[in-house]
Formats: sequence, structure tokens, C-alpha cells
Amino acid sequence: MPTPASPVPALPPVEPPASPDVAKALTTFVLSVTILYFGKEVLVPVTLALLLAFVLAPLVNLLRRLHLGRVPAALLAATLALGLVLAIGTVIGTQIAQLTTDLPSYAATVEAKVNRVKAYTLGRVSELTDKIGSQTKAPAPTVTSTSAGASTTAPVAAPTETTGFTPLDLVRRYLSPVLSPLATFGVVFIVAIFALLQREDLRDRMIRLAGSNDLHGTTVAIDDGAQRLRRYFLTQLSINALFGVVIGIGLLVIGVPNPVLWGILSALLRFVPYVGSLIAAVLPVTLAAAVEPGWSMSLWTLALYVIVEGVTGQAIEPMVYGRSTGLSPFSVVVAAIFWSWLWGPIGLILSTPLTLCLVVVGRHVRRLEFLDVLLGDQPALTPVESFYQRILAGDADEVRDQAERLLKDRSLSSYYDDVALKGLQLAAIDAQRGNLRPDQLFHIQSTIIAVVDDLEGFPDRQPPATVPERSVVSPPAEASISVAADTLRIEDLHAETLPSAWRQEGAVLCVAGRGPLDEAAAAMLKQLLDKHGIGARVVPYAAVAREAIRSFTAGDARMICISYLELSGEPSHLRYLIERLHQRMPGLQVVVGMWPEGETILKDTVMRRSIGANDYTSTLGAAVTACFAAARATAVPSLSGGV
Repeated sequence: MPTPASPVPALPPVEPPASPDVAKALTTFVLSVTILYFGKEVLVPVTLALLLAFVLAPLVNLLRRLHLGRVPAALLAATLALGLVLAIGTVIGTQIAQLTTDLPSYAATVEAKVNRVKAYTLGRVSELTDKIGSQTKAPAPTVTSTSAGASTTAPVAAPTETTGFTPLDLVRRYLSPVLSPLATFGVVFIVAIFALLQREDLRDRMIRLAGSNDLHGTTVAIDDGAQRLRRYFLTQLSINALFGVVIGIGLLVIGVPNPVLWGILSALLRFVPYVGSLIAAVLPVTLAAAVEPGWSMSLWTLALYVIVEGVTGQAIEPMVYGRSTGLSPFSVVVAAIFWSWLWGPIGLILSTPLTLCLVVVGRHVRRLEFLDVLLGDQPALTPVESFYQRILAGDADEVRDQAERLLKDRSLSSYYDDVALKGLQLAAIDAQRGNLRPDQLFHIQSTIIAVVDDLEGFPDRQPPATVPERSVVSPPAEASISVAADTLRIEDLHAETLPSAWRQEGAVLCVAGRGPLDEAAAAMLKQLLDKHGIGARVVPYAAVAREAIRSFTAGDARMICISYLELSGEPSHLRYLIERLHQRMPGLQVVVGMWPEGETILKDTVMRRSIGANDYTSTLGAAVTACFAAARATAVPSLSGGV
């Protein structure tokens, strides 16, 4: 008989290969970094030339408006820039030469201070060491004398062989370090001149490379990048020049020699992020210590740099730059490290403008959008998404922190409508899909209730600096059938105009829908009504359900507001809920709030009439104005007295 086939052993699961997009992105990144690293000898001068062309472009445009041709304007702008650089270099060289001649006169002061510092530090350490050594010193060993006839001979040094240097060796040793920067300097200016002469042609070629099928998007991206770079460079140049002038004047007043030199170096070194001002302060502080026998001049010099840098970095730059650069602080730090690793000190200086170019590209090219997300200053999440993420994490403190920032330029009802309710709707949608467990829903609702309690002290008023002409929370025309409510604004609601019956607690019943988070929305509405003088209380859905409605007590209710975050299809349960409320509390007005807008019921007039409510709103602000309008229009005694 044939033997049965042995079972085939199961193969181990094979992991799916990496996504083609991820693999392609990693390959592109590694290739780009390799090209940037090994091609820096060519890329650094070209990059400097293009950035110089960006800086000189406004000057060229000005010269062309003065009826100069393209070539003369570009040559004149480059000549002026070259002249400015040479003038600054001449001043620096003259000042350094003068400082060199004065240095010997400071030698005595420096030597005296060094000896004084050594006496306070090394001298005391030496005394302590000698004291410890004397206590533990062992007897010295006996030294045996050598024989009388012995003689000692000192080692003879080997003869040194002198090698002569040819003129070519001298040129290579002493002139090469000077000629190399000069050659790079010349290449930068030549390439900058050609870039200025062919700006339009280079722009067209960039558009062709980026894709001529989207001329509008590519043109907007190039213009945006050029404007940001130009604004950044001109602003930084102005601020650093002002920084150097203030430092120079301050050093002149303090009495530090060569204040012009230190002012120019401070302005130039401040182009180096983070450490430029620190490096610029070292030499003047050291020179001040060498000039004066005491330490007051050094301390005043150090204080000058600390104060001027603090004011410039913490007050002037944030006020001038604002959000113009489009870079996050974290990306600036990472970019400085990355470009310094690639291109050295020049990369550190160019890190911010190069990263700014990457952010602009990511902002306008969809495939490179991750660059804008990683490096840009735009929030990674919208306020609604951030709100939902934080309530998912159950962090009420972070939610309150976000709310306090947003409430600086909007009212409380606007915050609830634009952020909180939309975030709750995201949670309600996830709950309907089964993505949230019951314990998570309970945790979310508890977090929201805690946040609402924390925001009790904030008024529902638009801040004075941003009060709009028309309320931002006015209900849309298709979402409300109450004409009186449409004429009111949040700023028009004054508690003293309300009848006393509407100020009692429970005058408005904020009934929660059957959704798991509707009670949180009802708590927000109750808080807003209380702030405007209308007494309200929250009624959970379980209290007005079919099996509990008979035992429900309405008290002195005047109006009912039902909160729904999501209806999920045919709103028959809403119609039955309103029927039960009308039967139990006949004559009371019923307002249905759909938070936020988007439900079909807000647009379908027939559906609204079939459900039977008096009013429909899509914002909490609209619900508050509807209740206020009803309170003004009537002073009818309670219709629920027998309930």
C-alpha cells in the first residue's frame, strides 16, 4: 500500500516588504545626503552665491526702476556688495593691526592677574598638597657615592640635518591657506552675478523641473520661498547690524579698546546661530580684563552682551520675525546640527535659510508635505484633533491649557462650538464604529465634565480687541426657525433684562440625547445659560427614557433644550423623545441642538416639522440666544405645575 504523504511543514510567515513609498523616500534621503556631503566643495559656493543673489535682488530691482539695464544693474549691485565687503575687511584689518601694537602694553596687567588667580587657586592647592605630603613623607634612601676614578659623560645630541625649502614649498605652505578662501570668494561673486542676470531663466527652469503641468502651484511655491528668504535675510541683516552698533557704542562708553572692531565682529558672528553672540563676547571680555587692573570693566562688558542679546533675542526678534520664517524652534536646532555635520561652520550659518527652503517645498508639494509637518511651525494637529487626542488620553490639564490659549481671542461659546463639540463628535463617530470601549467613553465624558468645571471662571464674552461686527456664533438661516433668536448676539444678552422666573434654577432643562457623550454637551449648554443669567440644569437621558418619564419631575421648567451629537440615521427616537416630553410637560418650548451642524434634519424642513420641536440650532451660541429670545418674549407662569 502506498504510504500516505507526510504533511508539508508550514512555512514561517513572511514579513511583507517595506512600502515602496517608504523605501523610495529612504533611498532618496540617503542619496541626497551623500551628494551634499561629498559635493560640498562645489555646492557650498553655489549655495552662497544663490543666497547672495536673493539678498541683492531688491537692490537690482531698485536700480532697474531707475532706468538701468539688466546687466548694468546686476554689475553695479554686485560691485556695491563687493565694495562693502572689502570696506568691512579693511576696517577689521586696520583695527586688528592697531590692537596688535597695543597688546605688549597689556602684558603686565595680564601677568599680574594670572599670578593673582594662581595664588588663589593653584597656590592654595599646592600648600594643601605639601601639608599632606609632609605628614606621609618616608625617609629618603641613602645615596652611594661613585668611585673617584669614575667619570660621567653627558649624552651627545645627534646632529640635526637641515633641509632647505624651495620657493614653491614656501608658496604652498603660506599662500595656499589665503588663496583658497579668496578663490571661493571670487567664485561666489561670479556665480551671484550670473544668477542675477538670469533670474527669470533660472525660475523658468525650476518650474520645468518641478512640473510645468501645475504652473500656478509651482509659481506660488517659488514666489513664497523667494519672499520668505528675502525677508529673513534682510530682517536678520538689519537686526544684526543694530546689534553691532549698540555693542560698539556700549564698549566705547565702557572704555574697551577698539570698539569698532568688536561691534563689527559681533554683528558678523551673530549670523552663527546660538553660539555666535557667545563667541563674539569672549574677546572683548578678555581684552577688558587685560586693560584694567580690576574686574569692573570685564563685568560691565559681559553684562552689556547679556543684556543686549537678551533684549534682541527675546523681544526684538519675536516681534519683528513673528511667524514669517515658518520654522519651529526644534527644527532650527536639528537643522543646525545636521548642516554643521554636512558642511561645517558654513553649514551652521546656512542652516536656517536652507531649512526654510525645505519647508516651503513641503508646504507646496504634496509628496513632500512631511517636510512641512516635521520642520514647519504650523501645528501638526488642528485644535479639534488636538482636543480629541487629549481627551482620549484623559489629560484634563492639557485640554484646559489649550482652552486658555484659545480663549484669549474668542468667547467661551465660540470655543465650545468650534473646538469642543467638534472634538466630541469625532469621539461619537468612533463610538458608533465600535472603536471606543465603554470604559473609554466613560473616561472621556468624565474628562469633559472636569474641563467644563475648570472653565467656569471664564466669561462668555468676545475679548475686546477682537469683537466682530457680527457674532461668530449666530445660527445659520437654514438651521433655525426662530426669527427672534437670529436678531440677538452673545454681546446683547444681559441677565438684568430677563424675567425673574427664567433666573430660577431649572428654568431650562438641558436634556441629553441617548448618545454616550450627549450629557457632556448638555453640561456645556447649562454652563453657558448660567453665565447669561438663565437658570438651567442637566437632565440625563435615563431620566426621560420611556420607562422613567412618568416619574420625572420638571419643577419650574420654562423650556427644554435637547442635545444630540449624532443621530445615526432616521431620527425616530428623537421624535418619540419629544412626544414623551410634550405629554409630560405640555406647552413647553422644545429646542433641539445638533452639535455640530451637518445633520440632515437641519436642512430638511419636512423632517423638522414631523419631529415636532419648536426650534433647531447647530451651535451652543444659537441655543443660548434662542432661550434668551424666548425668555424676553414671554413671562408666562410655569406650565408644568402639576408635573
